[in-house]
Amino acid sequence: MEEMVKEECVASVSIPVGHEMNCWGCGFRLLLSSYAPVFKCGWCGAITNQNPRKHETRCSYRWRRVRDRFFVTTVLLFMLFVICGGVWAVYPVIFSVSVLFGVFHSIVTFILSVSTISSFSLAAFRSPGAPANMLWGSYPVVEKGGLENYTYCAYCAKPKSPRTHHCRSCGMCVLDMDHHCPFIGNCVGAGNHRYFIAFLSSAVISTMYASAMCAYAGFHLWHPLTYGSVSTLSIFSRDAGLTALKEIVHAFLSSAFFLSARGLVLVYLAIASLSIQIGLDHDAVETEDGWHG
Repeated sequence: MEEMVKEECVASVSIPVGHEMNCWGCGFRLLLSSYAPVFKCGWCGAITNQNPRKHETRCSYRWRRVRDRFFVTTVLLFMLFVICGGVWAVYPVIFSVSVLFGVFHSIVTFILSVSTISSFSLAAFRSPGAPANMLWGSYPVVEKGGLENYTYCAYCAKPKSPRTHHCRSCGMCVLDMDHHCPFIGNCVGAGNHRYFIAFLSSAVISTMYASAMCAYAGFHLWHPLTYGSVSTLSIFSRDAGLTALKEIVHAFLSSAFFLSARGLVLVYLAIASLSIQIGLDHDAVETEDGWHG
């Protein structure tokens, strides 16, 4: 019976047979017509790749983990700074304009802050998705086609499904791996992909809202622009656009708003929010393209 099974495991029908190799999946000896670096078992369907793999040092793995933890800590601190800085710089202005508007702004800020931080935490600290454990190594436990198109992960020393990739930064095989994101210190895979998309969406909305509120608060604090000669310019006059730009630049440079701590925080938050929004939009598009591809 075993001889009949072995005949089914012949990876090539060419004769004569000149090379023998053992299948890592079921343990059968495969008879090959010639040496092949990659071959497939005719019984279990496992794919053997004999190409040499680079040795993964312990030091390089630790360096990647330290790098990822540093990025995660930096992103968390930055989000807390944006939230606290926005509260300190924007809230006095918003409540001075309207109490009802201030309450509405407080509710929106709370919802966006909680959703962004919680989705980021789930994407960063939740497992990206480990593949299911498969029986392998010997014929009695491996059925015919039981490891179809599976490959052997030399780093994890276990079978790896076709939709699985090994991440050397995380030190594990990840199911449906999209990419390793250093800013969440984790891979984006089947286990946390929806949380990562939720974080990107929430962060984009939050940065858009933060930019709008910074501009709104800055407009009310910027008295030279609000009450200066810019407001009296006629849009139908000659060179009105150039004159308005000059007045705005002059008002900005001569205003105490630019020199105040609250004004500097508003300017920084507006620029940072716009920059992050552009980066997040690009990352979201790349992630969706990679996932559907």
